[in-house]
Amino acid sequence: MVKPSALAAFIPTRLPAPIVRCLYAGRRERLAHRVMDPKAQAFGRLSRAVQSDRPPTIAEIRKQAQKIVDLFDEPAPPLLRREDMAVAGAEWPIPARLYSDRPKEAGPSPVLVFYHGGGWFQGNCDSHDGLCARLAKWSGCVVVSVDYRLAPEHKFPAGVEDAIAAYRWVRHNAEALGGDPAKVGVGGDSAGGNFAAVVSQQALDRNFQPPELQLLIYPSLDSSMSTQSMEELEHAYIIPRDRGMWIVDLYLENRGDMQDPRASPAIRTDLTGLAKACIVTAGFDPLRDEGTTYANRLRADGIDVHHLVYDGQIHGFVSFSRAIPGAIDCQRAMSNWLQTAW
Repeated sequence: MVKPSALAAFIPTRLPAPIVRCLYAGRRERLAHRVMDPKAQAFGRLSRAVQSDRPPTIAEIRKQAQKIVDLFDEPAPPLLRREDMAVAGAEWPIPARLYSDRPKEAGPSPVLVFYHGGGWFQGNCDSHDGLCARLAKWSGCVVVSVDYRLAPEHKFPAGVEDAIAAYRWVRHNAEALGGDPAKVGVGGDSAGGNFAAVVSQQALDRNFQPPELQLLIYPSLDSSMSTQSMEELEHAYIIPRDRGMWIVDLYLENRGDMQDPRASPAIRTDLTGLAKACIVTAGFDPLRDEGTTYANRLRADGIDVHHLVYDGQIHGFVSFSRAIPGAIDCQRAMSNWLQTAW
């Protein structure tokens, strides 16, 4: 049975942004100079209203997360190619999905290997289907979405080692996929942004060909969760701090793994030689400072960085495009960067 509070919270997520702005007049959430986008605020309030009165199981969380995407993200647009496939994982082949709106005979396209978010324990190719399809359609590149192993069934470093193996496989097979083997990048959101950053770093450490670019969408880069934004937004929508620490503990074998750069790429001291980056941050996201600090450090070490700042948004907003129109604006901006960054 749907709780009355959840039903009341659902209605503003479906109303046009100008009406929601009027509904929240004088009640917009603020943090320093930041004012929360009214549609993000409506979605955030809904996310709290639908929380269960009892702790859900991992299976229930995964099922609910997919339902939320189905309700609140725009479906994938039609593409010339949308193909389920398998790529190499660290232990065995893992599922993946290819997106492209260019026929193979049109010539090779740049390739983006994409790692979905979901706290390392939820999400899959379906949860990010709309996002990956739009990035492929609007940027002109081939997107390969990777369905890596999830915690807690497969603890760190299983997922990240899958991410590395998948990138290397796509790089080796880019031409057969209709891609340009000289133009292969990595990207991801949240936990997937962590993987994209780690793959870029590990390419230097393990001496395999590094990606040409990295797209980091509100990335999780420091597993200790000790930044100022994490303190300021302790009770944030989507990932309040207690949930964030629960997720980290679910992913890592133990907290000592926080000091492994494959878990916390922000601890790497030297960022020279890494790929150019587009980094997305949201003002009401506890992970905001991780992305901002990493962008500044990359620039200081001579790396070209395009930082897309959405001060009024919450964590995960890019995946809720039906509820938060700013998600589409961000996807367009990322696609525009991909068009020119190769």
